[in-house]
Amino acid sequence: MSYILGIDGGGSKTVCVLMDDSHQILGRGEAGPSNYQSIGIEATLQSIEFAIYSAVCEVIKITKVIIIEAICLGLAGISRVADIEVVKSLVQQLQNSKILPIVWALKPSNIVICNDALISLVGGIGHDVGIVVAVGTGSIVFGRNHQGKTKRVGGWGYILGDEGSAYKIAVAGMQAALKAYDGREMPTSLIKFFKQDLSLENIEDLIEVIYRRGWGVKQIAALAPIVDFAAAEGDELANKIINDAVQELVKATSTVIDEIFSRGEVFEVVTTGSVWRGRSKMHERFTASIINKFPELKVIFPKYEPAYGASLLALQSLESK
Repeated sequence: MSYILGIDGGGSKTVCVLMDDSHQILGRGEAGPSNYQSIGIEATLQSIEFAIYSAVCEVIKITKVIIIEAICLGLAGISRVADIEVVKSLVQQLQNSKILPIVWALKPSNIVICNDALISLVGGIGHDVGIVVAVGTGSIVFGRNHQGKTKRVGGWGYILGDEGSAYKIAVAGMQAALKAYDGREMPTSLIKFFKQDLSLENIEDLIEVIYRRGWGVKQIAALAPIVDFAAAEGDELANKIINDAVQELVKATSTVIDEIFSRGEVFEVVTTGSVWRGRSKMHERFTASIINKFPELKVIFPKYEPAYGASLLALQSLESK
């Protein structure tokens, strides 16, 4: 029996799936973040190592020996050749680990290193053809066609991109509230909801919250549900913000479709991330808009988690040998 590992490494956590060659998941483990560009190589290695250990620790008690023949690491921020070389060195260090109770039998062709968008696509759809629209704190749209051609749109971070993301929705909501407070914009319930949620005496106190407390991207992005709630309650400005976000994501998805798919081609678009779970029906708005342009599409929520997608890609590398 062949055993493979699928790793999903992001900015908040790392997930590892242990799978056999019959597609059965035998173990699953979680650890801390593994974006080496933000936390460093050593901390990334420790997170991946612990996630693997957690995934195999119970199985090893039964099987006694686990021989890993393939591994896929889908990590956030991996797009350049230099990034792939860094991750290759991490795999080498994993194989020399003194705490992992496994035996490594990896060939270079069975070490798959890719961006986390690809494993989100494969996990979300169950195979590697289609599009993933991943929208949480940030945003990215990634697609792959039957010929293996890929196209990415977005993923440029909160300063240069991330249109449609929770961060951009939250910032737009605060800007709208302050403009309304100034009298530059129509009245909006966003003022009331921001004050309630953040326990502010006055909307001007947003200055202290955002600037003086040194809030980061994730903390600001966590305010997006305020805008979502206001939109669901019928606030005109909040609904404009949600609609603008939807249209940015429709534009990004359309760009991917036009680049790598033929008109009339049937495939699935999987939507992942926190923004799709709001009350303002952002998912329904996106689905209606993109299907209006491309009626052949099917928009779905993920079938499986990204780590499962990574394990499928690792298994695919074995089956193609």
